[in-house]
Amino acid sequence: MQRRTPVAADGRLSAATDHPGFSDPDYLLRRRTIAARARGHRVGDPSPRVDYDESEERTWRTVHRALWRTQSEHACRAALDAREQAPVPADHIPQHAEVGSHLRRLTDFTFTLAGGVVENKRFLGSMADGYFHAVQFVRHPAVPLFTPEPDVIHDVFGHGIHLSSPAFADIYRLIGRAAQRVERADVLQMISDVYWFTLEYGVLDEAGTPKAYGAALLSSYGELRQLRAADVRPLDLDLMLTTPYDIRGYQPVLFSARSLDEVTDTLAGFLDKLDDDSEPRPLPDRRRTGTAGGTEAHS
Repeated sequence: MQRRTPVAADGRLSAATDHPGFSDPDYLLRRRTIAARARGHRVGDPSPRVDYDESEERTWRTVHRALWRTQSEHACRAALDAREQAPVPADHIPQHAEVGSHLRRLTDFTFTLAGGVVENKRFLGSMADGYFHAVQFVRHPAVPLFTPEPDVIHDVFGHGIHLSSPAFADIYRLIGRAAQRVERADVLQMISDVYWFTLEYGVLDEAGTPKAYGAALLSSYGELRQLRAADVRPLDLDLMLTTPYDIRGYQPVLFSARSLDEVTDTLAGFLDKLDDDSEPRPLPDRRRTGTAGGTEAHS
């Protein structure tokens, strides 16, 4: 799979920094204005309402049509079952309150506001208490099927689908409990790494075919369509912790489990033993520095 990212509507690939979402001054002002509302936000406080304009709503509808079809072909059965219950409307961008009230009834999770990158302790640890940090801004309209950073489409189409399922929600809480009891940054980074390769980019083997369950894949039209071309390896946490990744591009390496139960059991066996005395794995050369409610978003 490509490390580069789509930077144009025709699918042309280049460096993520060439994406119009990083250079359009009007878009950047709108993004900053929405993200600024997260300053000083306390976990669990209500998110402010965003009045999305027609361009943003049109982007949502465009991505919804494309992703709905592509997920149906390339997402795993557990994700598709969760999608049936998820708050993913076709005609409008849902507010955090709309998503949260729905998720509370299903799994006792809700969205809490993020403006961008959230440090590992807060982001991961909040999941133990049923809070997932999510952003509210929308990707650049010129390339609606891809964003090199997270946006509300990633958070709803990826994590909103996950958190409609008790089985997925249990994995979030499992990771959150480990992060709550750890203070060392290098150990927290290990938790972040396994979160990345499972809840963001995890794959299940269904009858010999790789099917996506990770939230970043579920919200990534291009990567879903390239799953069969990816370097998909068996679930191996030791290998995960020494595999480099780049948060702004297509992922070259994915890890596949035989079932969601295998993911849960493997993570539990690893995370339940982690504490501040754990020996950190050697870090790859390229590593993200934090997480956000979908800071790993690609679509």
